Amino acid sequence: QVQLQESGPGLLKPSQTLSLTCTVSGGSITTSYTAWNWIRLPPGKGLEWVGVIRYDGNAHYSPSLNGRTSISRDTSKNQFSLNLISVTPEDTAVYYCAREGDYGDFPSWGQGTQVTVSS
Repeated sequence: QVQLQESGPGLLKPSQTLSLTCTVSGGSITTSYTAWNWIRLPPGKGLEWVGVIRYDGNAHYSPSLNGRTSISRDTSKNQFSLNLISVTPEDTAVYYCAREGDYGDFPSWGQGTQVTVSS
């Protein structure tokens, strides 16, 4: 069973860079055709897809974040990471990492980590 765990700082000031890491166990992030996502839940809003890095290292991002996002990976540690630059209070959310399933669903999620952007 694949398990995911987010880690990273919970409080940021505006203009700083958000950096989160997702550690995966029970499966490899390089297994063919797997995809590893970041999703966030802002307060009072619905889930928002942030981006994905696929088994081959290719990454794709939500255009709504205006090019502020990058996702990388460390295959030796079986981790993938999210960087979001120039954060604002609008980036306040619970951030989740999740494995994408074969049908575009998300069967495996981390527990989520609260990120608050405030001056």
